[in-house]
Amino acid sequence: MAAIRNYTMNFGPQHPAAHGVLRLVLELDGEIIERADPHIGLLHRATEKLAEHKTYLQALPYMDRLDYVSMMCNEHAYCMAIERLLGLEVPIRAQYIRVMFDEITRVLNHLLWLGTHSLDVGGMTTFLYCFREREDLMDVYEAVSGARMHAAYYRPGGVYRDLPDRMPRYEAQHTRNAKAMTAMNEHRQGSLLDFIDAFTQRFPGCVDDYETLLTENRIWKQRTVGIGVVTPERAAALGFTGPMLRGSGVPWDLRRKQPYEVYDRMEFDIPLGTNGDCYDRYLVRVEEMRQSNRIIKQCVAWLRQNAGPVITANHKVAPPSREEMKTNMEELIHHFKLFTEGMHVPPGEAYAAVEHPKGEFGVYIVSDGANKPYRLKLRAPGFAHLAALDEMSRGHMIADVVAIIGTQDIVFGEIDR
Repeated sequence: MAAIRNYTMNFGPQHPAAHGVLRLVLELDGEIIERADPHIGLLHRATEKLAEHKTYLQALPYMDRLDYVSMMCNEHAYCMAIERLLGLEVPIRAQYIRVMFDEITRVLNHLLWLGTHSLDVGGMTTFLYCFREREDLMDVYEAVSGARMHAAYYRPGGVYRDLPDRMPRYEAQHTRNAKAMTAMNEHRQGSLLDFIDAFTQRFPGCVDDYETLLTENRIWKQRTVGIGVVTPERAAALGFTGPMLRGSGVPWDLRRKQPYEVYDRMEFDIPLGTNGDCYDRYLVRVEEMRQSNRIIKQCVAWLRQNAGPVITANHKVAPPSREEMKTNMEELIHHFKLFTEGMHVPPGEAYAAVEHPKGEFGVYIVSDGANKPYRLKLRAPGFAHLAALDEMSRGHMIADVVAIIGTQDIVFGEIDR
């Protein structure tokens, strides 16, 4: 018999299943993991330090680049922290728009997670299906902000602009015939809200397709059931939030427990797991997509019926309209001061957290009364989850590490901030 010896293996940092620049040092006994040591910092971009040298508005686009799969949710927490320091009231229409885009972002995040998780475990089809729906929601991002990913759409006091009345359409090309163009533009004849409404009608059927492929799939269950089990007590002790915590059966969701914006007006359920394994976390996230779809529908219905301002009228925080700026000297001065010097936020400290797709994403700002943050600290959900990787993967095989990293839904932009 050949002697089995313990040895150390590097998993990453360029491994396709590492979901970012994760270097995982595995101590193995044969193929059984005895210890997993995550090495981070390979993507460090000093976001928190950079923000201290930028005005409050200039630091906003950095938030998109933290978790670059859940862009607008990061912006939301940052804007809420500034609004708490300023004591700002956000117009009700802007609150509904924010909630709608938070949930669109949650669906975007879970689609990417589901596609890549199934790809890591060996299923290609789900990946292609998920990206088909993701493309539509990316078009929504682009229609509202001009950018497909790094939207910078939220602003302290509201959102950058109201929803467009016209959805951009595909234009004729030599590679596509008229019939194909008509089919592609079928839902793009009306406003952005019409397009989102059409998406919410067909999306539950798409989620059914993903579940048909995976939920009762024998290989999927063999790779996820009983893998990476975390008890409710350990999940809470390790600082888990979001689907990682709810997958272990702990009913904690900031949208319910500490409602912000208009979440207290929304009807939705909070899915919970029972076993705390990779399979339960998969089921929780899939059901979250369905619940997000419900919330988006409610927001669309309200936004269709109610017009109004989408950003605060305080011109020391938000710029005046172009028309006012070009006809009124006072507004021109406001505009000039805001974009050169920036807003001055009263001294104090504030923490704001949102129920980000990955868990609790928090922004802690300390202000000294200047036009830029004195200190900025980000509470990234993935950081606590990655810290538990060693505990979750001990005693499992190397192949199971891939499933565990996938179930944690890690993005390194927020961990190496």
